[in-house]
Amino acid sequence: MANLYEQTQDEIEPVDLRFATDEIDAQLTHLTEFIRKRVDAADADGVEIALSGGIDSTTTAHLAVEALGTENVHGIILPKAVNEAENMSDAERVAQDLGIEYEQIGIDPIMDRLLELADAESDNESEAQWEGRYVGNTSARVRMTTTYLIANRENRLVLGTGNRAELATGYVTKYGDGGVDCNPLGNLYKQQVRQLAAALGVPEAIVQKTPTGGMVDYESDEEELGFDYDTLDAVLAFYIDGNLPASVVARLTETTVDGVEQVATMHEESSHKRTPPATPEPLF
Repeated sequence: MANLYEQTQDEIEPVDLRFATDEIDAQLTHLTEFIRKRVDAADADGVEIALSGGIDSTTTAHLAVEALGTENVHGIILPKAVNEAENMSDAERVAQDLGIEYEQIGIDPIMDRLLELADAESDNESEAQWEGRYVGNTSARVRMTTTYLIANRENRLVLGTGNRAELATGYVTKYGDGGVDCNPLGNLYKQQVRQLAAALGVPEAIVQKTPTGGMVDYESDEEELGFDYDTLDAVLAFYIDGNLPASVVARLTETTVDGVEQVATMHEESSHKRTPPATPEPLF
């Protein structure tokens, strides 16, 4: 097993949710078997992964190579002007280090043309609302469409890269980065993703990298979410997944009852992103 580093992030507070050493191998085996079974069940020729240079897509790519071999994993890099050049070069390095084929398609020309065709203007919206809700979400959906175009061409499944913290709070665009065939990391808290990444040999610089969504001009995911990932992980583990009272969770996670309830609201209001579109009950 690769060196796990002394820590997979600078500090883990308020609660350490990482796996015990003897659980890591079992978890890695479980996830690689999941990927392999999904590909076999679909009679697909491999998988497509949108690479961002971040921890989640990098870990997913490593798991896919472990499961399927380099020849059955293809990466796609979809930069936008808001993306830092560092992130895109990290994405390329991930593909090159793994030895997988990849291609890069900039989405700004597509976005510019879509906004032009739709005669979309930000006059009636605040700049933050316009960039976040409209341009950001549409950018994510353009990325999804492009990823599926390449995947369908080569008969591949699209692997999602969302983790438990993001999926549970709706920090994902419906039919955007949420539009995938399966999510190998979907039950893992961010701490656990970092830990498995280290075990897979992901470079330490990426393991400890500050996550950014890459859709709008936020400094980090945590700024946009309003919580640091360690606190979010802990609240989800104790309150949403563990059903402890909010007052207890606030003490355990060193936050407030209002903060705990805010996470619960995010979870409830994003439930539509985790379920198929609603249909009426049949009359007959």
